[in-house]
Amino acid sequence: MTYLQAAVLGLLQGLGEFLPISSSAHLAVVPFLFHWNYQGLEYDVMLHLGTLLSIVCFFWKDWIQIIKEGFSRPKTPEGHYLWYILLATIPGALAGYLLEEKAETVFRQPELIAFSLIFFSGLIFLADRLAKNQKSLESLTLAEAMLIGLAQSLAILPGASRSGMTIMAALFLGFRRQDSARFSFLLSTPVIVGAALLELPQISWSQISGPFIVGFFTSALVGFLSIKFLLSFLKTKTLFPFVIYRLALAGLILAVSL
Repeated sequence: MTYLQAAVLGLLQGLGEFLPISSSAHLAVVPFLFHWNYQGLEYDVMLHLGTLLSIVCFFWKDWIQIIKEGFSRPKTPEGHYLWYILLATIPGALAGYLLEEKAETVFRQPELIAFSLIFFSGLIFLADRLAKNQKSLESLTLAEAMLIGLAQSLAILPGASRSGMTIMAALFLGFRRQDSARFSFLLSTPVIVGAALLELPQISWSQISGPFIVGFFTSALVGFLSIKFLLSFLKTKTLFPFVIYRLALAGLILAVSL
């Protein structure tokens, strides 16, 4: 792997993990389009560690407060938040555990990724158009958190997008766009942490090279900026530009693969 390839894949991971455009789709499709060799599990793990660093750095104050309230005042609305997030993480964690092998093989077929991009773009567009954009996270219930967690489990499909699915579900439930994105990022944190811890022992540290380090820091930096951008963007804008991008990407994939 060259330094350029490492930087490009790190950029795609940092953007796709947090913007509703699917990092897994980009990491599967871009090497396919440019005829790059598969970068290997070790490099994939490094990219995920990079985005883990970005989300922890961005939300560390939030998580300290959430954990503190969860243990000191578990029966209050603020204290419920920690336990809602952990319970809502279960569907996504189970999907990842049960379908990991298919996600790395069958689900990575270009035509399937294109279909997934198109289908879920329609749902994201519908949720965005029907969004009441009224409810704040203070009103979140356990049932609503679990529904968003179920939507997160769809992210096992390349082309769905973890942030896309969770933001879509929150919008259907009437939450404001910015609050939907914020909960999406907080909900993704335990899944990213869990995946990184499970994958970490599979890294052969002797194989870590310069391009690996470049990919790690690129995904971390771009991931941090992506979180900041989307939270600001959704204060006043809709998800429509991301829907257009997803459809354009699907068209490109179909044009090249068919």
